Amino acid sequence: MRDEVVKLVFTASIAALTAVLAQVKFNVGPVPYTMQNTAVILAGLLLPPKYATASMGLYLLLVALGLPLASGFTGGLAVLLGFKGGFLAGFLIAAPLMSVLSRAYLRRRKVDLSRISRYDVVALLLTSLVSATPIYVLGFLVFSHYAVPGTKLYSWSTAVGGWLGISTSSDFLVLLTASVLIFIPQDLLMDHLIAVTVAKGISKVLKAKGVSID
Repeated sequence: MRDEVVKLVFTASIAALTAVLAQVKFNVGPVPYTMQNTAVILAGLLLPPKYATASMGLYLLLVALGLPLASGFTGGLAVLLGFKGGFLAGFLIAAPLMSVLSRAYLRRRKVDLSRISRYDVVALLLTSLVSATPIYVLGFLVFSHYAVPGTKLYSWSTAVGGWLGISTSSDFLVLLTASVLIFIPQDLLMDHLIAVTVAKGISKVLKAKGVSID
């Protein structure tokens, strides 16, 4: 019973953390970065698949209900149906996928999350990149639907391409770079690395208290 309560607490807490990290924003040139992927990967590492899904589902439900929990303190169905909607929908797949893949890896290695080595950290980072793929794929598909010539989104995308020295003759490459490729290094080497590190620390504390959330 206690373990189930802890799972529910973590489910709600990670949903709240997703909202907080959505507001942590910084720019490198014309490119805006947030840290939401930290919470997505953390959900997958700490929670079983159905709870990881519930955590992201709860966050998206609150956004849909109009609470200003998306990036830039925005909310409502317009956010979920807008150009960022694909990325947000991807959370629902990425979190449980990370849960399944990371648990399979740890079982195969016969190691607990609280005792992972540097080798395991690298392996989990690669796992996180695979798990985040639905975010990138859905994000790109929806983004490219909105970023058509003549829109501000398209102009921004070409500006990013020009800033990186990428030829603007290929709309596909420009939009893929602006919506996905430019974000992967920060996601992997900052967001995901933080998630793995924090998950290891939390797992140590829970294990010391005799609490299991697997």
